[in-house]
Amino acid sequence: MSYSSCTRSGRDRSEPDAVGSQSSNAKSACSRCVGCMTRSGNRALYAQPAWMWHTLCAMSHLRNADLNLLQALAVLLEERHVTRAADRFHLSQSAMSRVLLRLRETFGDELMVRTRGGYEPTPRGLQIQSELAELLPRLEALLRGDAFDPSTANSHFRVHCTDFATSLFGPVLFPRFYREAPGISLTVVPVSDHSFADVEQGRADLVFSGVVAPPALRWETLFEEEFACLMSCDHPVAGDRLTMDDFITYPHVVVKFLTEGQAMVERRLDEYGLRRPVGLRVPYFSAAATAVPGTELIATLPRRAVLAYADNSAYRVAAPPEELPPFPYGIAWHPRVDGDPAHQWLRRVVRETATQVIGRGSADDGTAAPA
Repeated sequence: MSYSSCTRSGRDRSEPDAVGSQSSNAKSACSRCVGCMTRSGNRALYAQPAWMWHTLCAMSHLRNADLNLLQALAVLLEERHVTRAADRFHLSQSAMSRVLLRLRETFGDELMVRTRGGYEPTPRGLQIQSELAELLPRLEALLRGDAFDPSTANSHFRVHCTDFATSLFGPVLFPRFYREAPGISLTVVPVSDHSFADVEQGRADLVFSGVVAPPALRWETLFEEEFACLMSCDHPVAGDRLTMDDFITYPHVVVKFLTEGQAMVERRLDEYGLRRPVGLRVPYFSAAATAVPGTELIATLPRRAVLAYADNSAYRVAAPPEELPPFPYGIAWHPRVDGDPAHQWLRRVVRETATQVIGRGSADDGTAAPA
C-alpha cells in the first residue's frame, strides 16, 4: 500500500497536503494511525506533512498485517458463509466471526454484508477476492521457495472431477498421494458449470474433464476416450453398433452434471440438428448404469466406465453411432501455477497415474493451451 491508496480515511489521498496544523494533518491521515501516533507520545509527528503521515500509515498497516488472515479471507469470500468457512479453516464459528471482524478492521471495509439469501461481498470484497486468486499462490511459492518436498509439505489441493474420473484414477492416485504427501489434504468436488471459473478464480486447483478447457486455462490431454452404449440385456435394439436412428428413437438416461447434460454428446448431435429423447437424468455415471436393466433406456458413457458391466448378464454393450467420435479427456489448471513446485508435483502425479491406468499418457507438461 502507498500513501496514495490509504483505505481508512474515505478520502482520495493522491495529492499530499501542505504542512499544516496538528488537526488538519491528523484528519488527513487514517484514524487508526492517528491513534497509534497519539499513543506513541511523539508530538513531533504532528508537525509533519500529510504525505509523511500516509507513508507511516502504510508502513504501520504492513507491519500489523497477518498474512494468515488472507487465506481465511479467501475462504470467507468463496463460501460467503461464516460457518462453512470455519469448517474449511478448522476453526469454530465464533473464531471465524472474530477473524472476519479483524479483516474488516484491517481493510477498512465490511467485505461481506448480510442479505436475505446470506452474505454477499461488497465491491471492495470482490476486488480483493480477484486479487487474492493471483496473490496467494505467489505468496505460498515465495515462502516455500523453489524446493518442494511432498513428504513434509502441509497444504491443500481442491480438485473437480466426475465419479468416472474418481473411480478410474482413485484406486491408484489416492494411495500414492497419501503415501508420498501425508501432510497434504485433498478435496474432491463434483464437476459443475462453475468448475472452470473456480480454477480461474483460484477456488480450485485442477479439473478433470471431457470438455476441453477455455483458452484462458492450461489444458493437457491425458488420453483419448470412446463412447459405449450400455443397455438392458433384453433391449429391442440388436447388433454390436447402434445406428443414429436407433440412438434418437429410444429414451436415454443422461448424466447431468452440466446444464447442457453430457456436453460431448449433445454438441455432436447439434451438428446434425438432432435431439435424443431423455427418459431419466441422474448426476452420476454409476447411477446411469444402474438405471438401465429392465428398461429401454440407453446410457451413453465413457467406454472405461462401461467395462465394469461388460460381463454382467443383466447388461448388453454396443458401440455408439459412428457420428459420435472419441473425445479427449484431460486436466485443466490456471497459468499462474505453471511454475509452482507443489502444483507441478500434483500434475506429475496425475499424469503418471493416467499413464499407469490407461497404459499411455502425455510426455510433456502441456503448458500451452490448445489451439
